[in-house]
Amino acid sequence: MTSKHWVLGCLIVLLLFLLVFFIQNTQFGFQEKHCQRKLLDGKDKSRKAALQILTPWLAPIIWDGTYDLWILNNQFKGKRIGLFVFAVKRYIGFLLPFLESAEHYFMVGYNVTYYVFTDNISAVQKVRLSNGRILKVLKVEADKRWQDISMKRMQILVNLTHDRLPKEVDYLVCADVDMVFNDHVGAEILGDLVATIHPGYFLAEPRQFTYERNPASAAYIPYGEGDFYYMAAFYGGTVEEINKLSTFCHNGIVADKKKNIEAVWQEESHLNKYLVYNKPTKVLSPEYIWDTNLPNGDLVKKKRFLAVHKNHKEIRN
Repeated sequence: MTSKHWVLGCLIVLLLFLLVFFIQNTQFGFQEKHCQRKLLDGKDKSRKAALQILTPWLAPIIWDGTYDLWILNNQFKGKRIGLFVFAVKRYIGFLLPFLESAEHYFMVGYNVTYYVFTDNISAVQKVRLSNGRILKVLKVEADKRWQDISMKRMQILVNLTHDRLPKEVDYLVCADVDMVFNDHVGAEILGDLVATIHPGYFLAEPRQFTYERNPASAAYIPYGEGDFYYMAAFYGGTVEEINKLSTFCHNGIVADKKKNIEAVWQEESHLNKYLVYNKPTKVLSPEYIWDTNLPNGDLVKKKRFLAVHKNHKEIRN
């Protein structure tokens, strides 16, 4: 073999080696991208989405440190805020700590009107209010079942946001009374339509969400639909948008009653149905609803609105 043939043979071997190396690395690169793509499916996709600061439809997810409060206060300066709460039967016992904590942490520096609906006006205790803040106590009849009381809030909201509130407030926040504000809650929560991720499902797979799965119900959401599971303990928006949401939910509740159906989580199921197809313009992280009994608390640095520990069976019955 001549030196010329030897050199040619070496070149061929070298080319074959480079070709094999290229193919292996290309396959590895494809496998790596495939694995990355798989990580975005199922459970990992849910975990990633829950901890992001932006939804797929480009609405902000509000976590501590994701906003400039000075800018937001200038943006919403002069806006009037309403806080809507139901306090019927034994739940009246939660009203005073709720209002006192709101005075410390909720929309401090803003004009706030508390709209308290109760079946026992005489039991409402006086609370010291800051300047520009008003307490309005309104009578409501309490149903026998707590589920009916829960759903009745939507009926009240429909009337309130249609007749009265357009003249009195710009934004309305709806909250459960068996909670207390525990840290700053301010202008960062204001938006056209705002919902809060349920703290018990913020790391769950979408298939685990407790949506209403009965196709006969007006609250029905099929598997494969939905982005987050929202809790009805804290949501808000402009008066107009809350009127649209409450009207949808109330109509769904009425339609289900005609069929002798009750959604699995009453008005919360209907609220989730509305928000699946009418995306909120702002989403609040579990900082804005938390329970100290829940796991993964290390992921939630601020606990701004906390559940009060209680015996649900005793309170509801």
